[in-house]
Amino acid sequence: MPKEIRIPKSDWSRASAGTERDDSAFWKWCDESESESEAMVLRDEPTPDGMPPKDLMERTAQFGEAIVRFVKRIPRGPNHPENNRLVDQLVGAGTSVGANYCEADDSVSGKDFKKSIGTCRKESKETMFFLRMVAASEESLNSEARRLWREAKELNLIFGAIWRK
Repeated sequence: MPKEIRIPKSDWSRASAGTERDDSAFWKWCDESESESEAMVLRDEPTPDGMPPKDLMERTAQFGEAIVRFVKRIPRGPNHPENNRLVDQLVGAGTSVGANYCEADDSVSGKDFKKSIGTCRKESKETMFFLRMVAASEESLNSEARRLWREAKELNLIFGAIWRK
């Protein structure tokens, strides 16, 4: 199918119904139908029951956002030279998981899709490594690093299963 009329895989279920993408918590956070005080609150938790979102595009985006918020708490500067490199690497790997999934979702061939999913898998594994290094460097952040590590591990397992199909 020509690229200009191809529908991304994430929109296949909505394409037949003719609906726009409205399931993303990111796009709903400032919904006009909510009260003024509720409209300006960006929720940290993906769902009320604490479970990760079902949409993998949203889940990888929320993971990247959580990584960005996490690294802001890591001390940097001349007193913590080891953290400077760790933060740069962690942000790069953690946010590229979602970016590569977006690329996979919009792939033009099966081979292109598999390559992009493989990159997602590698980036999630790299994120796990750098979270471990940050936990070793800053013991006060162990629990949050562990929580993010578990999410990176789950994403790695998901991408591995997709890649093997």
